Amino acid sequence: MGIWGLTKKKGDNETIITTKEVLIAKADALYEQEQYQEIHDLLINYKDSGDIEIIWRLCRAMYKLSKIVSEVDGKKLIFEAYDLILKALEIKEDNWAAHKWASILLNSKTLYEGVKAQIKESYNIKKHMLRAMELNPKEPTLMYMLGTWCYQVADLTWYQRKIASVIFGEPPSSSFEEALKYFETAEEIDPNFYSQNLLMLGKTYLKLNQKELAMKYLKMALEYPAKNEDDRDAKQEAQKLLKKF
Repeated sequence: MGIWGLTKKKGDNETIITTKEVLIAKADALYEQEQYQEIHDLLINYKDSGDIEIIWRLCRAMYKLSKIVSEVDGKKLIFEAYDLILKALEIKEDNWAAHKWASILLNSKTLYEGVKAQIKESYNIKKHMLRAMELNPKEPTLMYMLGTWCYQVADLTWYQRKIASVIFGEPPSSSFEEALKYFETAEEIDPNFYSQNLLMLGKTYLKLNQKELAMKYLKMALEYPAKNEDDRDAKQEAQKLLKKF
């Protein structure tokens, strides 16, 4: 039973509900309500448990919290969460959600560390995405993340490419066409699953000078029901881009 113990036991043929299951259910319910501080307070005492299902949910909450606190506190949360997720993956490597959040947290960590770090870690960021996709190939958010990676690499400025050449010799390469394939695949798996995927479809079509399709997806992002901060950000950016048409 490990650290969890049992909180409820019925007959021999009935389900046993463990402390872990209660924690996970409560954390997921709070996440839907955007109660990230409450999730943090609920799970932080289990950060050394070695249980990857608990730890990646804690790290997810820490990432979300980092966006609404001061820059100093946000940086601390991101660095701590990244260390936690790496330690958890050392214990259990084959968890797709942990790899997904390792990728997100590493990307966020490099934003605090500058352009050189962003480029230097780009392959590791992608490595975690690919491992997550290998473990869960039908997860649309992973397609979105890979599409975003391809878009950002394709959109590197000349001086960023120069830095990348110094670091790697051969910088990361991709194209807007490759990014588009991932965004489209995500929509095929689960249509309208995420406002940010609709936004990125619009932005990618803009880069490819396909303005009618760009407008279609930007309007979809603008009209998407705003349930959380990601949706609100997508709406705001889509609105700005549509004003330029």
